Amino acid sequence: MALPRDISVQAQTYPARPITIVVPLPPGGGGADTLSRILAERLRSLLGEPIVVENIVGAGGTIGVAHVVRAKADGYTLSMGSWVTHVAGSLVYPVQYDVLKDLIPISHLSDAPYWIVARKSLPASNLRELVDWLKLNPGKATAGTLGVGSGSHICTRYLQNAASVEIQFVPYRGGPAAMQDLLAGRIDIMCDYAPNSLGNVRGGQIKALAVMAKHRWFASPDTPTVDEQRMAGIYFSSWLGLWAPKGTPPAIIDKLSTSVEQALADPAVRQKFANLGQEIPPLREQQPQAFARLLELEFEKWRPIIKAQ
Repeated sequence: MALPRDISVQAQTYPARPITIVVPLPPGGGGADTLSRILAERLRSLLGEPIVVENIVGAGGTIGVAHVVRAKADGYTLSMGSWVTHVAGSLVYPVQYDVLKDLIPISHLSDAPYWIVARKSLPASNLRELVDWLKLNPGKATAGTLGVGSGSHICTRYLQNAASVEIQFVPYRGGPAAMQDLLAGRIDIMCDYAPNSLGNVRGGQIKALAVMAKHRWFASPDTPTVDEQRMAGIYFSSWLGLWAPKGTPPAIIDKLSTSVEQALADPAVRQKFANLGQEIPPLREQQPQAFARLLELEFEKWRPIIKAQ
């Protein structure tokens, strides 16, 4: 069936001006902001127009997401985000949008796991020993989190419930403060986004007890998974993705998706992602339909867990 003439013409001329990628997190660091800028540089050459990365922060990322939801559906304002901003944020905060209905998936960009890290002096060298220690010391262990609704908080709660143990949660305003206390031994453990603490583990300042994934993480292949330590199925990771507002013409979504696929196939881009601990999914999992299904499954899994907090 032929596309309506206005959509067909729009798709043929798109893009004709700069595209803005809204990142709902602060600038800097090794997460969504840095990866957005890596992707934007490659897309600029593929699409022939500047790609502007704009940080719109607040309320667990939901302010930035809402900005894109309200934007004109013409392909010039896109949303970059993660499990934290697009799934957890919309379940923790009273948002006026539905990620599954008000945004169109463009691409699943990458994935990296969370892992359990501990102070160097903790009397446990792996997850099995940690669970045994927690059961012998109910309510005494302390875990750093970045506040209610954060990935670290939900991940630790997930572990606590699965292992049937009691843990004291210690909230921090940011990851650096939590990590500083873990390094100093003032808290016992943290369920952390693995790329954030990889350097400290490699430096021997803290120890990694388990990766919360099906497979070992390529960036720390010596760290066993939860499946290997009698906690099978306790998976927790944060992927990155790209969306457009509902109503964006299919031809534009296709062009963006294809361009992102080409960018992610670039060896230089892949190496930069790998340097940040990010694993790019296989081509079939990058595509809009597969990403949409992943989102549906994530909401099915995490909605009851988060709402029960």
